[in-house]
Amino acid sequence: MSRLRLGQVEYMNYLPVNYALEEGFLPLEAELVKGSPTRLNRLFLDGELEVTPISSIEYARNVDYCLILPDLSISANGRVASILFFSKVPVTELEGKKVYLTESSATSIVLLKVLFDHYYHVDVQFETVSPDFDMMMREADGALLIGDEAMLAHQRVKEKHLPYQVTDLGEAWKQFTGEKMVYAMWVVRRAYAEANPKEVEALSRALLESRRIGVNHVPAMIAEMQKKSALPLSVIEDYFKNLRYEFDESYRHALLIYYDYAYKSGLIEERVKLHFWGE
Repeated sequence: MSRLRLGQVEYMNYLPVNYALEEGFLPLEAELVKGSPTRLNRLFLDGELEVTPISSIEYARNVDYCLILPDLSISANGRVASILFFSKVPVTELEGKKVYLTESSATSIVLLKVLFDHYYHVDVQFETVSPDFDMMMREADGALLIGDEAMLAHQRVKEKHLPYQVTDLGEAWKQFTGEKMVYAMWVVRRAYAEANPKEVEALSRALLESRRIGVNHVPAMIAEMQKKSALPLSVIEDYFKNLRYEFDESYRHALLIYYDYAYKSGLIEERVKLHFWGE
C-alpha cells in the first residue's frame, strides 16, 4: 500500500492544526504535501492526495468523492480579518461596476457572490485575476483578497489612509444570517477511506491531537510568525482570536445555510448533505 499523502495549506490560519505535526511532536504516518488551497483542492480531486483541507465550496461540488473528517474545520463566528473586499465606493453603490476576484480562493468567491445577490442586491462584472492589490484597485472598482495578501493590503489602507472601503466577509455574513462561517474542512477520498479505515482513523485522531496541541501553543506560534511576517504583532494576535477550529452542530448548520444560498444563486448544482467519516 502506498503511503498516505496529506495536503497541508501553508497559510497562517492553518498553523494551529499543522504546528505539532511540523514540529515533530506527534508521529505521522503520512507524506506532507504543501501548497495553496486551490492547488491542494486540485491535487485531491485528481487523486494525488488521500486527505487534505478542502475549500467548503469544493466539498459541495464533489460531495460523492469524499468524506469529511469529524470535529475539524477552519471557521469564524463573524469577523475573520483575512477575507476582505476592498472597494472605491460602498458595496451597495457598485451596481454595474467591475470587481476583481482573487484566484486563490473558491469558498470566498462564492461567499462574496452570495452576499452581493442576497444581502447587498447589486449586480457587478466579476473577473478572476492574480492577487495583486495595486493592479486590482487600479483597474477595477473592487477587489477580493484572502489570507496574508488581504491582511497586508488592509494594513496599507490603514497606514496610508487609502480611500477604500474595507468589508470583512465573515462579518458581513454574520450581519446577514446571524450564522458562523465554515471556510474549509478536512476530507478523505471516499474510496480510500472505505479501503483503509484504520489508517484514516489514525490520521483523524492525529489531526485532532495536533489541533489540541497547537491551540495551546498559539503564543509561541505567534512569536515565530511575527519574525517572518510584515504584519504587526497586534494584528497577528487579533487575527487568531477570530479563528475557530471545531466543527460541532452549530457549524454544520451554518455551513448548510451557506450551501443553500449558493444553490439559490446557481453557484452549485444541487442542495448538499454533509457526510462525515465514521458516521
